[in-house]
Amino acid sequence: MRARLFAEENRKWWTLAAVAFGLFMIMLDNTVVNVALPSMQRSLHLKISELEWVVTGYALTFGALMLTGGKLADLLGRRLVFVVGLAVFTLASLFCGLAWSPGVLIGARVVQGVGAAMMNPATLSIITVTFPPRQRGTAIGIWVGVSALALAIGPLVGGLITERVNWNWVFFINVPIGVIAIAAAFLFIRESRDESREQHPDLWGQVTAGLGLFALIYALIESNNYGWGSLRIVLAFVVAAVSLVAFALLERHQRLPMIDLSLFRNATFAGANTVMLLTALAMFGVFFYVSLYMQQVNGWSPIQAGAAFLPMTLLITVVAPQAGKFADRIGSRPLVAVGLTLVAGSLVIYSRLGTHTTFWNLLPAMLLGGLGMPMTMTPTTAAAMSSVARDKAGVGSAVLNSARQVGGSIGIALMGAIVASGTTAALHAGDNRRVAFVHGLHNGLLVAAVIAFCGALVGFATIRKHQHAEPAAELAEAA
Repeated sequence: MRARLFAEENRKWWTLAAVAFGLFMIMLDNTVVNVALPSMQRSLHLKISELEWVVTGYALTFGALMLTGGKLADLLGRRLVFVVGLAVFTLASLFCGLAWSPGVLIGARVVQGVGAAMMNPATLSIITVTFPPRQRGTAIGIWVGVSALALAIGPLVGGLITERVNWNWVFFINVPIGVIAIAAAFLFIRESRDESREQHPDLWGQVTAGLGLFALIYALIESNNYGWGSLRIVLAFVVAAVSLVAFALLERHQRLPMIDLSLFRNATFAGANTVMLLTALAMFGVFFYVSLYMQQVNGWSPIQAGAAFLPMTLLITVVAPQAGKFADRIGSRPLVAVGLTLVAGSLVIYSRLGTHTTFWNLLPAMLLGGLGMPMTMTPTTAAAMSSVARDKAGVGSAVLNSARQVGGSIGIALMGAIVASGTTAALHAGDNRRVAFVHGLHNGLLVAAVIAFCGALVGFATIRKHQHAEPAAELAEAA
């Protein structure tokens, strides 16, 4: 009996390792791509709007399909959907590396988002059903820590590959990682699914949500090209509003909706998702534009730009698991409030950057962000997942991750609109292009700081100490 219990305990951690390996690939892709953006722009002659689509095309598809990915994981099997997502992501990475035009690159990035949308909610739901409540915060902390490790080495790896080899290889590197992750999934992850009641994918909910989000992002990104008052942009905003309202009405009245709106009756779940959306809204655009700032304004090489992110991302790696343990002990609320306040402070410091910034000028903002991000993300994730029942872990994690990706894609588009507007105004005032870009960037960073601080207020007002949603019998078994 003792030997069997020991084997089961070991298997839990091997399951976590297998899931984390696939997650590592997704997160590595995010930061590797950011550092390589200027090289892609030069190689494929990308306009700034196309460059934004390289990032938001992935993030938007990732976020818009995440709910369906979570639903499919609960319905068909979490391991199966995880493995299929891995395969799609790996093949799409190959085509990203082979891209010969902006359209091919953006298209392959969109397909990458499809694979990621299948993988990501499955990873968190597998962890939720594998670990008992007393260990879940620690496991989620490690999950976030692995993400942070990929974020930490991604910029430097991306810089090294871009400068020493070619930007195409930032995508080719995913291929062997994906193959190993698929093998590990079959070896260590047990299949699980939601068997509580009838399930089926919500096609119309997916169509209305996807159309609404795409129209919104399109309007924000392309407004600088066509003008805010142009018929094309106004129609895009109208389509976004109508589609998203239709989505809300459909989800409210469908018998088996894509989103179980009853989850949002729990203030902690609703608050945690709002915090995640606002955090991503504030930070995704910052990573995108600070990467461009380092190389196009400061004139740094890809390696120098990648290395500059290391203090922040390494600090995230160290703090994330500890934040998970603290969340288990004291609850998520104080950590989220303090974490997002630190993030807001880091964004204010970023907003004081000039046209000749040294690494030491950047370091305070990097350190504050490196503390604030894991103090926000890990406890927010733990709070959200502890407020849903185990058999709804797939949909619960999909909603949370969708909030992050949708917030991120809107954040990049919103900051792009603010930066473009500020840059145009400064150019008209007589500033040169470098100075004008920095002026626009300052505006975007200050807006991001306000969004982050609003997230701190929302977290403090809504998130409560973890109340695990498992029935009493499951809690007793887990103990």
